[in-house]
Order: sequence, then structure tokens, then C-alpha cells
Amino acid sequence: MHFVDAKGILNGNSDHYGMNIYRGCSHGCIYCDSRSRCYQFDHPFEDIEVKRNAPELLEQALKSKKKKCMIGTGSMSDPYMHCEEQLQLTRKCLEIIRKYEFGVTMITKSDRILRDIDLLDEINRSAKCVVQMTLTTYDDELCKIIEPNVCNTKRRIEVLEEMQKRGIPTVVWITPILPFINDTEENITSILNECARVGVKGIIDFGMGLTLREGDREYYYQALDKYFPGLKEKYIETYGNTYELPSPNARELRNILKKICKENGILSTPEECFSYMNELPEKYSQMSIFDL
Repeated sequence: MHFVDAKGILNGNSDHYGMNIYRGCSHGCIYCDSRSRCYQFDHPFEDIEVKRNAPELLEQALKSKKKKCMIGTGSMSDPYMHCEEQLQLTRKCLEIIRKYEFGVTMITKSDRILRDIDLLDEINRSAKCVVQMTLTTYDDELCKIIEPNVCNTKRRIEVLEEMQKRGIPTVVWITPILPFINDTEENITSILNECARVGVKGIIDFGMGLTLREGDREYYYQALDKYFPGLKEKYIETYGNTYELPSPNARELRNILKKICKENGILSTPEECFSYMNELPEKYSQMSIFDL
């Protein structure tokens, strides 16, 4: 881990902003797109770059903005990595978001977010808060391989359940789905049934597959050689050097997604989910759990 003084913290427009406090990640997911060379990391991916002045930059930015909007974080680097336990920069930024009554949506794989559930609850009451969780495999042993340094899917579902108890809306990313690894009807159905049980607002899927770019591809293929001998060759034979790698079962898996979402009133397209997450109504009223 190393520290930098950033020049800015927010990107986007007045309708919604993005924010990344950290750069790099310690979760070790074998498929992580953020490793791709197009993001121009000038340090090892596991050597987390910490924007130590993020709270100060955020306060400067928000106190000068008249229009309230949603602020998203976690799209590039998880806001609840191991270093957040000591640094608490995510929590400090949440306190500032609450102070200026902006909304927040954050994506994570970590149950460390429960530490801040009090703040998330307060933000949701005064503005709007949406918690996003990535769920890829219901198999605990497989989870240890593809997402080795983070809590498993069942624990993440417990986090979603705790958010639901507070009336904090949740969205699940059921992506990536790795061809020939977790692209089974049993896996997808198990995850989706749990999403329906805990009352998630929406589910984001980008075609039931995986994307690979330069940098990310090499890391992923090394993991395949280590944990799934012979599978790299099958990938190369099936997909060549393409960016998008849809599962051979993509159509069937998408149909399962549509069916379960329709039956349970869950938003089921990226467009619907992003529209919901980016919208901050002028007067946002928290939904009672008894209305769900």
C-alpha cells in the first residue's frame, strides 16, 4: 500500500458522480477487469494506491454544489478492502456525503460494509442509498478459488439481508459468469432464488459471460492453468482472442434470470438498474420494509 495526494476525487456530471478512494485491490479475484492495461496502472495491482486526501477533496467538492445527486463508488476498486479497516477513508467520505445530504451507491464484495450500516441507513433516510453486491458462485469451494481473499457468496447474501432489514435497497451484479466454470443452471438458479428471498431491487447481468483484455487475460489464464488444468486451451480454441466470452449456456441462463426476476418484480436489465441507482428524487422517502 502507498499513499498519494490526489488532485480530484469526483468524476462524471451533475446528474451523478463517480468516486474511487483506492486504486488496485487485495481481493485477488482471478477475473478482475481492473487489472487490464488500458487503466494504466504504474504500480503492482496489489500495491493499493490510497488517496489519503479523499475526504478533504470530497468536502471541498460537495459544499460548493447546489444540486444534490447520487455519488457512486467501487466501480474500479472495492471501497471495503482490507486496508479500509485501519484507514476508514470510505467511512469518512460517507460521513461527508451524509453531511451534505447527497445520495450514495456503492459496489462491494465485502461484509466490511456492515461496519457502516448506521451511516448508510442515515443517508438512505435523508437522501438515498443503494448497496450493490457482486455474486458469482454459490459454491463455497469454488468461491475460494475465483475470489480468494473475500467473504463467500452466502455471507454476502447475509449482508443483503441486513440491508433489507434497514430498508436499504440493494442491487446484485451476477457477473462475471465464467464459461465452463460457474455457468450452470444450478449455480444461477441458486443465486437468483436467494436474491428473490432477500428482496433485492435489481440484478445486473451483461450477457452471462466474461470479458478479457490485455493484462486481465494473462492473469486469468495463469489462474486457469493453476486451478483448472487444460481449460485455458479450451478457452483459446472456443474464443480465440476476443474481448467478449459469452457462456455457451448464455441463452438458457438469461431465460432463467428473466423468469425469476419477472416472478419477483426485480429489475432485470442494466438500463433499468442504472436508471434506478443514478436517480435521486428531489424528495426521497425511505421505503418501509413492511411495504416490500
